[in-house]
Amino acid sequence: MTEGLIIDDNRQTADALNQMLQVLGFKARAAYGSSPAMELFSKGFTPHFICLDINMPGVDGTEVLAFLRREPQLMKVPVFVITSDDQPETREKVMKLGATSIIIKPATIDTLETALKQAKILA
Repeated sequence: MTEGLIIDDNRQTADALNQMLQVLGFKARAAYGSSPAMELFSKGFTPHFICLDINMPGVDGTEVLAFLRREPQLMKVPVFVITSDDQPETREKVMKLGATSIIIKPATIDTLETALKQAKILA
């Protein structure tokens, strides 16, 4: 089964994304912030896709994205940036860092489904 990873410091948002992904037929783990996510990666966890928040305390999502694109086993994993920051500079930065697509919060099941289809993760 295709397994995703949700990285968001807001538990409500992460859990809501997880429920939407389950409805779409995916299994997903939630990491409530960048540190728990980095711990999973250090243990060799390689998800099929990642839903990544940008504005998190400590190591933010752009730093996580830069890390993902440097790591051989993670560099090809599709990363869907899910953020409330709709500024053109933010969009440009995350796309340059290698995001697959950007979803502006609040994410809906339709926007998630569209992003997963565009990335050919969902038929």
